[in-house]
Amino acid sequence: MNSMLLDAMTVAAHAAPATRERSRELYFSLYDDPRATPQEARAYIADQIAAVQALPADLPPTLAELPAWVEERTDAVGEQYREYLAARKNGAPRRYFSCRAHALYFIKAVAPTKLVDGAWLYGLLKHWDNPAYHGLIKTYIEELGEGVPDKNHVTLYRKLLATHGCDGWEALGEQHFVQGAIQLALGHHADHFLPEVIGYNLGYEQLPLHLLITSYELNEFGIDPYYFTLHVTVDNAASGHAQKAVQALGDLMPRVGDRDAFYRRVLDGYRLNDLGASTNSVIAEFDLQAELTDILAAKSKVGKNMHSDYCRVAGRSVNDWLATPAQVPDFLAALEKAGWIKRGEDVEHSRFWGLVSGEKAEMFGVFSAYELQVLRDWITTAPDGNRKEGQRSMTWRARQRTLDNLGQQQGRSAAFPERGLIRRHPRLEEPDNELRLLEEQVAGAAGKQEAMALLGGLMSPEVHHTAAGLMATRMYTQLFDA
Repeated sequence: MNSMLLDAMTVAAHAAPATRERSRELYFSLYDDPRATPQEARAYIADQIAAVQALPADLPPTLAELPAWVEERTDAVGEQYREYLAARKNGAPRRYFSCRAHALYFIKAVAPTKLVDGAWLYGLLKHWDNPAYHGLIKTYIEELGEGVPDKNHVTLYRKLLATHGCDGWEALGEQHFVQGAIQLALGHHADHFLPEVIGYNLGYEQLPLHLLITSYELNEFGIDPYYFTLHVTVDNAASGHAQKAVQALGDLMPRVGDRDAFYRRVLDGYRLNDLGASTNSVIAEFDLQAELTDILAAKSKVGKNMHSDYCRVAGRSVNDWLATPAQVPDFLAALEKAGWIKRGEDVEHSRFWGLVSGEKAEMFGVFSAYELQVLRDWITTAPDGNRKEGQRSMTWRARQRTLDNLGQQQGRSAAFPERGLIRRHPRLEEPDNELRLLEEQVAGAAGKQEAMALLGGLMSPEVHHTAAGLMATRMYTQLFDA
């Protein structure tokens, strides 16, 4: 059995039964109306904390040892990545992704977590006037790209999903929503779970090896890795989020009271990172045949009555084949036996491909870009697992965003027109324009406290990537830094 899958099964075994039953439901409940389920959210986190008690935590026993711990972890990851690159240079295959569809499946499968990136820190915005919280607040602001659209992490990921047709993530299984539900629940109850928030942040912001390898292999497939490479830079241990995470623990550790109890709760929060689906488990669970079967089974619910009777495969109409989703594997086998699909060859050799791909194809638009990629990779993979994989040229944008030249890209948003606290624009003169209304409300605030509360409300996980949320983030950042 794949070692990554074994690791994932080990972690899943520690998950509370309630996790498997309500993570997805709580995720959408908190995203749609976080005020509706306060008790459920707190109980959920309590259940997860109970579930991780038996898991190890490699944090050092004292605060004084944390900086060295971060440095050692970073060095170890760097060394492992160098070994990976050397192996690839010497002809080793990709470690994570077997084909482009596999890479896109990963992007889709981790979407519930990536689309609430940074959410665990949201509830700390109200503490803007307390210097002890500034490092964590700054981290959250940077997760939001300081209000600049092409730096906002959620905006970037939404674009990545849309570019490759990776929709339908909402139907993923429970384990895919555990991390997102934890982040949302912590973010909306940050004061109640402050030590856990600090510990979770400390774990989440460390540079993992999988982030570097993922970026490298996505780039090989011409899939823009910028969302992932951005995290490599902002999470750095020297001046980035990893360093801020350590500093925040020192700043917020109580000077009076039970410091050991506080630190034990920090460890609990740190362990929460190990629950639910992970990068490795998501990669390990991908099965090309099963994914194509699931796609066609979903299509069959609509397509079972859409085909003419004269279109027959193995003596049966297509409608008959699609009448029951369970027949999809046999239908694929029949298409292959009849010569409609020629496995292990270029897709252009398969008549079925011509029906679904191309502007003049009879079934144009039926399959998304992601679904077509799954079909393409399945066709070009022979039944024995060998693949006919032609050279795929890297897109210019992806090529420009490799780790080697990422630093050259950091100034590319400098020309983004920053908005002042009050600045009129012809497009904002309509009386019902929400951006203009926001400016007026901030200008009319009784003081900075009221203005920051108004802006902070628009920086919640479900709003900050919208036009109003982005503008609120820019205004909050200006006031926060003032």
